[in-house]
Amino acid sequence: MSTPWYKEPWAYLVFILPLSAVVAGITTVIIANTNPDTIVVDDYYKKGKSINQDIRKYKLAKKLGIRFDYQITDNEIILKPTGIEKEFPVLNVHFYHSTLSKRDFDLKLTADGNGLYRQSFDKNVHGKWRISISPYDDKWRMQMLTALPQQNFRNFEIQY
Repeated sequence: MSTPWYKEPWAYLVFILPLSAVVAGITTVIIANTNPDTIVVDDYYKKGKSINQDIRKYKLAKKLGIRFDYQITDNEIILKPTGIEKEFPVLNVHFYHSTLSKRDFDLKLTADGNGLYRQSFDKNVHGKWRISISPYDDKWRMQMLTALPQQNFRNFEIQY
């Protein structure tokens, strides 16, 4: 007398292995579609060309002698010009988080009565950040990588 298939333990092993592969595949597709990789650049050629244009802006900032000291606390940024006497009407400051692009943000700073560029913000800036400074007309650019927050003034070192 033979037993029905559903009473055999080996039958369930044969069904569970392919079923678990199907469930794992569907789970992988769902995860890949809901959390896309933001680090990958779609048009790498265009991005490479723009990097060469940016390098010229960094070199121009260095040639003009533009330097800043900076202090960034939990809710305020202060930039103190140290390399040039010229005042800029507006400075654009871009914060790029090292790994999470959704934490990136921009600020527009204007000089106060003492010549300091100061702005309050409500973002969490703990961790590693790439900070970029440029004037309103974007003729030159400065950029550096730093760990935040910084309680004391530090020299804004140009990196490209």
